[in-house]
Amino acid sequence: MAFRCLKQVIFSGKFPSRHFLGGPIAVRQNSCQTSEDEFCVNYLDGDREGIVVFSMRRFRYKNAMGRKIMQQFMEGMNQVKFDNAVRCVIIRSEVPGVFCAGADLKERAQMTNAEVSAFVQKLRFSLSELAGLPVPTIAAIDGAALGGGLELALACDMRIAACSAKIGLVETSLAIIPGAGGTQRLPRIVGVARAKELIFTSRVLDGVQAEKMGVVNHVVEQNKEGTAAYERALTLAEEIIPQGPVALRMAKLAINQGSEVDISSGLKYEEAYYAQVIPTKDRIEGLMAFKEKRRPKYKGH
Repeated sequence: MAFRCLKQVIFSGKFPSRHFLGGPIAVRQNSCQTSEDEFCVNYLDGDREGIVVFSMRRFRYKNAMGRKIMQQFMEGMNQVKFDNAVRCVIIRSEVPGVFCAGADLKERAQMTNAEVSAFVQKLRFSLSELAGLPVPTIAAIDGAALGGGLELALACDMRIAACSAKIGLVETSLAIIPGAGGTQRLPRIVGVARAKELIFTSRVLDGVQAEKMGVVNHVVEQNKEGTAAYERALTLAEEIIPQGPVALRMAKLAINQGSEVDISSGLKYEEAYYAQVIPTKDRIEGLMAFKEKRRPKYKGH
């Protein structure tokens, strides 16, 4: 489907943390304590219960990955990692026109070589933790996702971009290479040859180009609020949360681990994780709901 990209509306100020899609969304818990917090964890309620939104809000620095925001990011993941009520996580930005501008180069310029190495190692670990979250994750790219910002999105299970987004691994233009998983995750998503082309050239794609190359799952025309990708991510999350919670977790494990090995070994992973859903009450509930022609009421056990 072709999109006619509209000029993205950039405006000053912050998105209200409890007001999206033109109306209020109830929040069960909000990790933000002050307006200075650079990262928030919001639990949605009502029909969207089970969806957790990670919001990056480092306004002055375009969500550049500095020490503070990454620490809060890790704390947010630890908060939801063992919460069985969580069904899906969306990562988005509250900064207009930006998803994540990548590394905080000003902060990094003050580091020694050893400090740079340690920070990149911590960043790589953080994104591996994101990739390993037991629930489906969606990156809502409503603006620029460059360098480490794209690596953050690549660590998610799915990506949705506005057509006006700017997306690219631009590290070689800075005489470095992607160091937080980009050289490994991008080839697994788009193929080795395309990943090499994108990394070797530091090419920046818009949302339409990114979808054509397979970098993102869906592209949407941006709206005047600058939240189109986030809105589409919510719609996708709403499709996910009615499914069996244990099944979602086991399916993610089977796909992630099976995709790293040959198909015979992958089928063994599938067999092992299928065995985990057989004794669950949710599986029986699914069968009963089908028989009684009603919607199942899954409880995650």
